[in-house]
Amino acid sequence: MMINKILQIWKIKDLRKNILFILGMLVIFRLAAHIPVPGADSGALKKFFGETQVLGLLNIFSGGGMENFSIVMMGIAPYITSSIIFQLLAMIIPALEEMQKEETGRQKINMWTRWFTVPLAALQAFGMITILRNSPASILREVTVFDLLSMIVVITAGTIFLMWIGEMITEKKIGNGISILIFSGIVANLPQKISQTIVNYNSSDLFTFIAFAIIAIITVVGVVYITEAQRNIPVQYAKQIRGGRMYGGTATHLPLRVNMAGVIPIIFAISVVLFPPMIAQFFTHAKTQWIANFAVWVQEIFNPNGVFYLIAYFVLVFAFTFFYTEVVFHPTQISENLQKQGGFIPGIRPGKHTSDYLANTTYKIIFVGALFLGIIAILPLLLKFVFPNIQSLVVGGTSLLIVVAVVIELVKQIESQLTMREYETK
Repeated sequence: MMINKILQIWKIKDLRKNILFILGMLVIFRLAAHIPVPGADSGALKKFFGETQVLGLLNIFSGGGMENFSIVMMGIAPYITSSIIFQLLAMIIPALEEMQKEETGRQKINMWTRWFTVPLAALQAFGMITILRNSPASILREVTVFDLLSMIVVITAGTIFLMWIGEMITEKKIGNGISILIFSGIVANLPQKISQTIVNYNSSDLFTFIAFAIIAIITVVGVVYITEAQRNIPVQYAKQIRGGRMYGGTATHLPLRVNMAGVIPIIFAISVVLFPPMIAQFFTHAKTQWIANFAVWVQEIFNPNGVFYLIAYFVLVFAFTFFYTEVVFHPTQISENLQKQGGFIPGIRPGKHTSDYLANTTYKIIFVGALFLGIIAILPLLLKFVFPNIQSLVVGGTSLLIVVAVVIELVKQIESQLTMREYETK
């Protein structure tokens, strides 16, 4: 069955070209992740990222670019931060909210998001260089002002390059480009993680690994269940007579997914929850004692092994699921389209009543989806409290969640492309 699907995909020329294009872009991304910015001690750098858990998580999402001090070491994180900022502003500023409802308005907001990514990338690059310069290990040689500016320009350009690749992938309509880039970065580290697990394996940890495998299976099943779950809203189309022929009168349904946001809430939540400890890294060696103490305190409460991190991660996943659904799902627009096409929901008046009904129904099912997704997200972290000896569980749990969600999204996008082409040939 799978082989037949692959052959079917390969026979469709434009779909085959799109998939090969995406694979080509991912190869370029992986090559860029291994092109280092001159001036860093690679051995000391890898050791530093291995010992610092928060930076280790950031390194995972950059596809190993950070520990290589590569030209794309910041990954796509500045673009994600910029997107979060503008989407939050759209909920606060009425003018931006109105712009989001129109295609031209959304294009303008996207353009502003790209422009704002540039200073954010430069700022984050400066911050990371500062962290490496202030680290106890001699990671960076003596950096002059010219060297510093050169590094910032190169790293910022690397982020913009990845942003461009991500948008090019998204245009092919086979998944979200940003999600796919993060997915490829995680998958690229899997062979190294597996080999480390095999080398460090101890027979006394057998029960722990079995427990983690069970949690991993539950996570996969949970993500698949949330992604596939939907509520079908019945829609009836009125009969219309045109030119002596009768149209309409059919009954269909409007599918409302339990998780419309896909993997985006997880990515947003990770980006936000890692931001405070990363900023705190700058001030751990501050001359003013209370600032240094406060920075250390922030790092401690945002420790991935701590309770506060667990709660913050759950709340952010829950909140961003609601938030992103609000961005992508527009009940008023759907209500208007149904009314124009002569469709209506049985027992609900067209117009505002339909819009309110769709909004209320969506909030109810998204609440369940957000709660379930939040629980699935923190499940591997909860296991960390039971088995503290396994150091890779935090990274593994988050990575597993993203990988499974992205794979499901890719499969569904490819299937929809196949279905669309089947209709076109009939």
